[in-house]
Amino acid sequence: MIDLARNVRLWLAPQEIREEGTTPDYRFSLANERTFLAWLRTALALIGGGFAVDQFLPDLRWGWRVGLALALLAAGVLCSLRAVNHWMRCERAMRKGEDLPVSRFPAVLSLVVAVVALAMVVVVLVGWEG
Repeated sequence: MIDLARNVRLWLAPQEIREEGTTPDYRFSLANERTFLAWLRTALALIGGGFAVDQFLPDLRWGWRVGLALALLAAGVLCSLRAVNHWMRCERAMRKGEDLPVSRFPAVLSLVVAVVALAMVVVVLVGWEG
C-alpha cells in the first residue's frame, strides 16, 4: 500500500523520479511514453464508446444501454489510471536497472472488452427491443 501511495504521489511530481537510480537511455524513456500515450488513446476510445452506446442507442432497453455504457466508461477510467501507473513503474524500474513490471491488466481489459462486445452481438442479433 505504501508503494501505491508513493506511485500516486509521483504521478503529480515526476521530477522526483530522477532521484532514483541512473538515467536510462532516452530511447527507452520515449518508448515508455509512447506506450503511455497508446494506453490513453485506448482509454479515450473506451470512454467515447461508452458515451456512444448511451447517446446513440436510445431505443435499447435501459438496463442494457446503461450496463454497456457503464462497463465501457469504467474500463476507460481504469485504463487511464493504469496508463500513468504503469508509466511510472516502468520509468522507476528502468532507472534502477530492474526488470520491467508485469501486470494482469491487459488480460483483464481484453476480457471486459470481449464481454461488452459479446453483449453487443446479442443486442444486434436479438434486436433493439431485446
